[in-house]
Amino acid sequence: MKLNWFTRKGIIYLPVSIIGWIILAVALAYAVFTFVDIDKRSHSVSDTLINFVFNLLLIGLIYTLIAYFTEKKPVPDIIEK
Repeated sequence: MKLNWFTRKGIIYLPVSIIGWIILAVALAYAVFTFVDIDKRSHSVSDTLINFVFNLLLIGLIYTLIAYFTEKKPVPDIIEK
């Protein structure tokens, strides 16, 4: 079964299907939610950023793993001489 939800452009995975766009939207919405939640409980800007960066790295890691396993792999060009 071929899953072509993402394509790779450099180090960035871009969605190419509806499911890919939904995954990206959910990841961004969850990142905003965690930022607001952390910001409510923190006492300073440094508290907010220190706690948010770790969560953002986890969200990015999960997004990258999903994108890696569902990316559209380029077909290698084999030229016979």
